[in-house]
Order: sequence, then structure tokens, then C-alpha cells
Amino acid sequence: MSCERKCTNDVEEEIYDKVVDLTEYAKRQPWWNRLFGKNSGPLAEKYSVATQIAIGGVSGWCAGYLFQKVGKVAATAVGGGLLLLQVANNSGYIQVDWKRVEKDVNKAKKQLKKGTDQAGPELNTFVEKSKEFVKKNIVVTSGFIGGFLLGLAS
Repeated sequence: MSCERKCTNDVEEEIYDKVVDLTEYAKRQPWWNRLFGKNSGPLAEKYSVATQIAIGGVSGWCAGYLFQKVGKVAATAVGGGLLLLQVANNSGYIQVDWKRVEKDVNKAKKQLKKGTDQAGPELNTFVEKSKEFVKKNIVVTSGFIGGFLLGLAS
């Protein structure tokens, strides 16, 4: 009986010694370094994976929920404003010069087109910084995206 207990404890200790920290194991893989870089970021070293997912998920859910509520209010305000403008136009309270509106819209399109060509370098640096952040904090980012989608759905 004591041999069985001792053998079982030895096996359990051996299994316990072989349990690998998944984060460290993944960091040593070549695909991890190619995908996320050598340093996976400060959050990955300070908190456990479960904590990172929880933090990302809760903050993502809050952001998604607020985005949904603000989006509904904004869409209602814009749609209601356009509806009231059309009703006032049809009733004769206001007169809209549609040719001038079309001319102004075309002018704004041209300005936007010029602006997007000039804003390239700032946009590229922002995209690069965003990619670097996502690579360094992949677990938190994953939790945030999942929480954001759940917040939008609730």
C-alpha cells in the first residue's frame, strides 16, 4: 500500500514538473517570434492570461455597449434631422437649392481626395503603432475584441 502511494506521488510530482507555462512555450516557438516579435509586451509578463482576457473582455464590452448606445442616438438624431428637413422642404417652409448642394458636395469630395493623399505618412505611422501595440498585447486585444462584439450585441 505504501509503495502504491509513494509511486503515485512520484508520478504526480513528475507530471507536475513537466507542466509547461504555455506563454513561455509559445514564446520559444519560431512562428511566435515571426508573428508577434521577440518581446510580447509588458502586459504579458505582469499578468496571467486569464487576467489579461478578463481585463480586455470587460473593457471591450463597456466600449461596445457605449458604442451601440451612442450610435443609436446619433443615427436617430441624423435621421430625424433629415426627415424634418425634407418635411419642411415639401411644406414650403424652406427652399433648398439642390444644384448648389450638389456643387458643394462635389467640391467637398475633391478636397477629401486631396486630403487623403497628403495624410498618408501620419496614417501609416498610426497603423504601424497600432500593429505594434496589438503584437505586444495580443491576449488583451483578443479579449477586447470579443468583449466589444458582445457589447454591441447586448
